[in-house]
Amino acid sequence: MTDPSDTRDTGPRVGTPLWAFLAGVIAIGCTALVVAMLRLDLADLLELARGPLFWVLAVLVILGELRPVMVSSASAVGGTYPSTMFTFAVLLHFGLPVAVLMQAVGVAMNGVVTRRAWHRVMFNIGQSTLALTAATVVLGLFGIVPSPAEPWVPKGSDLLAIALAGVAYFATRAALVCGAVALHERRSIVRVLKATVGPQSLVYTALLGLAPVVVVVMNHSPGLVPLFVAPLLAVYFTATLSMRRDHQALHDELTGLPNRKMLIVSTEEALAESRHDERVGLFLLDLDRFKEVNDTMGHPVGDRLLQMVAHRLTHSVRPGDVVARLGGDEFAVLLPSIRDAHAAREVAARLRAALTEPVRLEGMTFDLDASVGIALYPDHAPDFELLLQRADVAMYLAKEGRTGVELYQPDKDRNSPERLNLLGDLRRAVDNGELKLHYQPKVALTNGTVHGVEALLRWRHPVLGPIAPSEFIPLAEQSYLMRQLTEYVIEAALGQADRWWHAGLRVPISVNISARDLLGSALPEQLEAGLTKFGLPPEAIQLEVTERILMGDQAYTHETIKALAALGISLALDDFGTGYSSLIRLQRLAVSEVKIDSSFVRRIAESQDDDRIVRSIVDLVRSLGLRSVAEGVESDEVAMRLADMGCDLGQGWLFCEAMPSADATVWLREHFDATPGAGVNYRTEVTQTA
Repeated sequence: MTDPSDTRDTGPRVGTPLWAFLAGVIAIGCTALVVAMLRLDLADLLELARGPLFWVLAVLVILGELRPVMVSSASAVGGTYPSTMFTFAVLLHFGLPVAVLMQAVGVAMNGVVTRRAWHRVMFNIGQSTLALTAATVVLGLFGIVPSPAEPWVPKGSDLLAIALAGVAYFATRAALVCGAVALHERRSIVRVLKATVGPQSLVYTALLGLAPVVVVVMNHSPGLVPLFVAPLLAVYFTATLSMRRDHQALHDELTGLPNRKMLIVSTEEALAESRHDERVGLFLLDLDRFKEVNDTMGHPVGDRLLQMVAHRLTHSVRPGDVVARLGGDEFAVLLPSIRDAHAAREVAARLRAALTEPVRLEGMTFDLDASVGIALYPDHAPDFELLLQRADVAMYLAKEGRTGVELYQPDKDRNSPERLNLLGDLRRAVDNGELKLHYQPKVALTNGTVHGVEALLRWRHPVLGPIAPSEFIPLAEQSYLMRQLTEYVIEAALGQADRWWHAGLRVPISVNISARDLLGSALPEQLEAGLTKFGLPPEAIQLEVTERILMGDQAYTHETIKALAALGISLALDDFGTGYSSLIRLQRLAVSEVKIDSSFVRRIAESQDDDRIVRSIVDLVRSLGLRSVAEGVESDEVAMRLADMGCDLGQGWLFCEAMPSADATVWLREHFDATPGAGVNYRTEVTQTA
């Protein structure tokens, strides 16, 4: 086990509990070292040094101290040094004085090579000496007292004594190192032991278990001792692979910081061990104007900037605090122990101050800033998910108010307990099949031909009655339910399309999906499997996404978009005109239809500005060879104006409200004609729906 202060070269402050602990271990360990040296007969040592075995072992101990075996990237106390095997073998064969001498020289050489602070080197010498002394005491209880003059070689009957000595050695090192780590990072020693003893014990068992074999080889054929380097290399290789897999699972690839998974584990541990007089703080930090840097300088520069931000954050927090990257330019900071809200604000201010230092990249200077949201346990939330959600609320308050740092305020949280209860009800509604699809037709404005229907999700709550989609869809989008909801809608829509198409009503069904779903890898597989299952052509279904998808370049290169295009499934751009995208960018995306937002369509008969906006959208859509659809058509006058503009299709209450599947089937049978060019006239529709 390595020392507890690998992240800091500065010594602990005098008078602190950590300083007292380190000073005590160093003092007792060095005393034990001096006593052992006084027991060493110089003549016996010189005689031992005349043989090659002594120097082979010394070299192996020193080399074994240069690089530890890392079993887990999350281990709080670092790795295990292979020198353990050889020093324990020396202890068994030649006794304590020779073992502690070789160990002390190896640790000192390690300190010189790695340029460690003196207190770290002295602590490692002290704790390793005490561990070897504990093992010697156990061996002495069994009457085993080796020395250079009378080397000891173990036999099969000595396995119990060796095993107990190994346990004493490991337990002493684990207790001392984990105690220092717990004080250094202000964590419970029980928590540190739980996180460390498991992975470390496996390596120690292998190394200490080989030590008696090394002794036997030393006694019979000393020249074969270097061959033990081979199994050590195997241990190194296996441990390195394990650590890499562990690191990839728990850390962000770009910055090397812990990811969300590791943050969850760390937070849950901190919550479980929190004290009544302290708080656990969770910060959510979002960089301001980072997108401008990414768009202007490109992603490589943006990535380097994120790496610099990660470096600054990790060097601005206390030992034991956790800095994690959640994705994009969003970071989280966990404070396992914080006094109160005022102290949390001070830490947040220090983080912002570190980030506002100008950054120079590619010959340019960037001024960064960040918004920080703070949530505290138990004041604001009882668990990780709620802490993160409320830190997110506070962070957006900081962004909106441009205050930089905000503490969670319940009175400003739009996510009320009622909304959270509604989310739970929505989860049960999905599982119990309470959600239903209604269908609203899209008809040609010139002749009333039915060109498709849009599937709209409806939910009738058993207690609250009908719940508007504007209330429950945003809830789903902010949780893991959105994917499950999308899967349900696609399955239900394909099932309805199967019934209609095989009954001769070949009407395409449009399904609304979120941008997250569109860029997910599961969507093409689900659609392909559904079309195959029901024997439907790709034209039977269309996907509608909002124009926010045009805001990022990912949509134009994402494999999911390419897979959908390969399947022949078309996209429709919903609510167009409410964002900031350019129609020209549509040429780069496989969009066949643009739906003009109802907020513009409803006012074209009253507002010249809205009339001009809709007219320009229709003209541009036509010039790109796409189909235009007007949403929210509610009057005959609006429908006629849209037809005069050249708008292709209309959708709204003028033609028909969204209907359950049974009613939609009756409506389609009355109005649908499979003959090309046939269909009802929208003026007739006005009469029928009035």
